[in-house]
Amino acid sequence: MPELPEVEVTRRGISPHITEQVIERVDVRTPMLRWPIPADLTALVGGKRVERVERRGKYLLIEVDAGWLIVHLGMTGTLRVLPRAALERRPDKHEHVDIVFEQTVLRFRDPRRFGAVLWHSREHGDITGHPLLLSLGVEPFSPEFTAQLLFDRTRGRSVSIKQALLAGDIVVGVGNIYASESLFRARIHPARAAGRIAKPRYEILADAIRDTLAEAITKGGSTLRDFVGSDGAQGYFQLDNFVYDRAGEPCKVCGTPIRQIVQGQRSTFYCPQCQH
Repeated sequence: MPELPEVEVTRRGISPHITEQVIERVDVRTPMLRWPIPADLTALVGGKRVERVERRGKYLLIEVDAGWLIVHLGMTGTLRVLPRAALERRPDKHEHVDIVFEQTVLRFRDPRRFGAVLWHSREHGDITGHPLLLSLGVEPFSPEFTAQLLFDRTRGRSVSIKQALLAGDIVVGVGNIYASESLFRARIHPARAAGRIAKPRYEILADAIRDTLAEAITKGGSTLRDFVGSDGAQGYFQLDNFVYDRAGEPCKVCGTPIRQIVQGQRSTFYCPQCQH
């Protein structure tokens, strides 16, 4: 599943190509993804100039003067910038939506169809008030993301720290891959109760989360599942994984075999020697 780094890589990839460009039309070939795509999308955004492309958690927000296109990549979705000539070939069955500009096409492809293309009108208020975004936690690169926040929001909670990170109500975008990697860097066992972690250790964890995500963004995200960037290039962050998907292999720090457990139906990888 594309996580925050993959979505941020996508945002950075498409933004230079569509910002200040006018949307000509939207071709919708599959009107039902995770939720129905608005039937009148061309009428809503046709002729509108893209003002900016932002990200909130794993949601891409394409802003025009009338509102925002909200795009979620789901589990297997990608957004690709293609030349206008791409409209001349027959799209494959997984290429569901084209946002057409004068010289380029922004194509949404999603084999499993768990992604979304939605619309939020400015008449309905700021995008931050949209139901899908309203309950999201803070951004990991924002000033609001601190050890104090992690400490305060986990007091009295018996849920594991790994599950607390995945929930997204404290901090967004720390998905399964990067939660395992961040906890290893912070030397915290993934099953430790979030409410039993002291503030000094949260200082280390907050830094580890920022560093892990920043490194992943710099390296283009991950190729797990079938993620590719807006230019078709695959990410390669998983080549540097310390623990994720390395069960049975020696820890890169101490040599102890990496272990795998299941938490909330998701695989977790950790070093039993380094993490406690």
